[in-house]
Amino acid sequence: MSHHAHHNHQDAYAHVVSHLKEKGIRITETRKAVIRYLIDSPDHPSAEMIYKDLRPSYPSMSLATVYNNLKVLVEEGFVTELKRNKDTTTYYDFMGHDHLNVICERCGKITDLIAENMPSLEQQVQAQTGYQITKELLTIYGVCPTCQQA
Repeated sequence: MSHHAHHNHQDAYAHVVSHLKEKGIRITETRKAVIRYLIDSPDHPSAEMIYKDLRPSYPSMSLATVYNNLKVLVEEGFVTELKRNKDTTTYYDFMGHDHLNVICERCGKITDLIAENMPSLEQQVQAQTGYQITKELLTIYGVCPTCQQA
């Protein structure tokens, strides 16, 4: 599975919450729960998975609430949406670190690769397009070792 390189989950959590507060975004109990869930999750969960896991503790939470919270976190650049081939579900990944997502085109498994000194295209892209870059996501598709054996 993936290995997230958060040195400290509490730091990552505090960083997200303080950023949202600065932007004037309300911090509800369910929002805190979704943030914490994503930071602590070793997987790349879908909204349905998050909802199913959190609902026992937050019975008033709806699936729409989970989607709303994810949307805010994606817009603020803390979470990225991952799509797999032939799968309409969107999976979510907490981006508190530089990593590549490597996705198997056959089985849809997602592996995080923490790349040392990952090259940033930010300056090059900014220079050539004039865009102000807000985030950089790298996703690589291939066939995982298990599927290669099959």
